[in-house]
Amino acid sequence: MSKPLSKEQIKRIQMLHKKKFRDESKLFIIEGRKIIDEAIKYNPDCIQTVYSVSPERFTNSKVQIVEIENKDLKKISSLKHPQGDLAICHYLGNKPTTESKLKIALDQIQDPGNMGTIIRLAAWFGVDEIIASQDTVDCYNPKVIQATMGAIFNVKISYCELKPYLEQSKLPVYGALLEGENIYKSNLQKEGVLLMGNEGNGISNELIPLVSHPITIPRFGTGESLNVAMATGILLSEFSRM
Repeated sequence: MSKPLSKEQIKRIQMLHKKKFRDESKLFIIEGRKIIDEAIKYNPDCIQTVYSVSPERFTNSKVQIVEIENKDLKKISSLKHPQGDLAICHYLGNKPTTESKLKIALDQIQDPGNMGTIIRLAAWFGVDEIIASQDTVDCYNPKVIQATMGAIFNVKISYCELKPYLEQSKLPVYGALLEGENIYKSNLQKEGVLLMGNEGNGISNELIPLVSHPITIPRFGTGESLNVAMATGILLSEFSRM
């Protein structure tokens, strides 16, 4: 039996749409059955509460399910057309590691859609860690979460100062640069850091000297440029061939 959420409950959930309050509470919102199913499958302990207009769909779940009215879901959702289910999750608490494997480093990525797509690409290509600069868009931003389609629960994401991280890393650093070596002719290694730069300015000047292997995707047609998420997908595809 559904019951109305209190004004205080609604306010508390609405506040999580802002980064300041997410960071203070260490909580974030996910929406939609598919993303919630991914959380239940891969990281159920992170889920605090699921709010649903149709809780019977979660009969096999051991997480806390609260049935709510559709009018309340519209108040707490960030979506124009809420999908029937919303969950509050604890921060995933990731920290960067220096162990081997291919990683992705993101330098000042600003667009939530790009960030979410890159997380989704990482999961698809088996890259289990992303290291982002402190000024990269928040991975718990609702638009980022939606774009990941649940992949955020399969990829470790951490934020740090990239310069000291790359200086300390013993892995080769592959930087996506216009003047880099043709990716299709490069001798890639299975382990390394793939560094992707800002949508408009590319890799920061202070990080360019730390790139040991500049790489580029050659242009075969007349397009002006590639979206950073598209470029990441193409580069990961080549690394996966090694």
